Amino acid sequence: MFGKLSGSKLLTAAALVIAFTVTSCGLIPTQVASSINAVNVDESRLAIKGFDPVAYFTEAKPVKGSSQFNAEHLGATYYFSSSENESLFKGNPDKYAPQYGGYCAYGVSKEYKFDIDPEAWAVVDDKLYLNLNKKVQSRWVGEKEELIVTANDIWIQIADKAASDL
Repeated sequence: MFGKLSGSKLLTAAALVIAFTVTSCGLIPTQVASSINAVNVDESRLAIKGFDPVAYFTEAKPVKGSSQFNAEHLGATYYFSSSENESLFKGNPDKYAPQYGGYCAYGVSKEYKFDIDPEAWAVVDDKLYLNLNKKVQSRWVGEKEELIVTANDIWIQIADKAASDL
């Protein structure tokens, strides 16, 4: 098939084949460095449904963020309720980003990636954990120490898998 192509045409054809292969696999440059499957985002790549991750620590409650104050981390966009919270996050995103990529902590302990309710949350040992809903949250709270240990081990295995593959 490529036998009659000149050197430059052969290189162009090879580049097109590679480009088609990469795009048909759904890979984009940010996913090459970090799989977006590891972060729970909506279709616009917004994390925590637009809630401010820093507010869970500084105000001890969920607070809706604003697109005016935002930062990107691991391919996800986070909104903040103030420029101060935005700065805190940018200075140490791993401290404030939710555990397990913002997926339900209880679900991860059972080898699933469930969406979350920003109102179902806890800060444990200076880490933010989110859960599917308040009912699941109450179950998780009762055995959180054991479930966190289990989820930490499982997360390593499922972080890059699509939720639909679990």
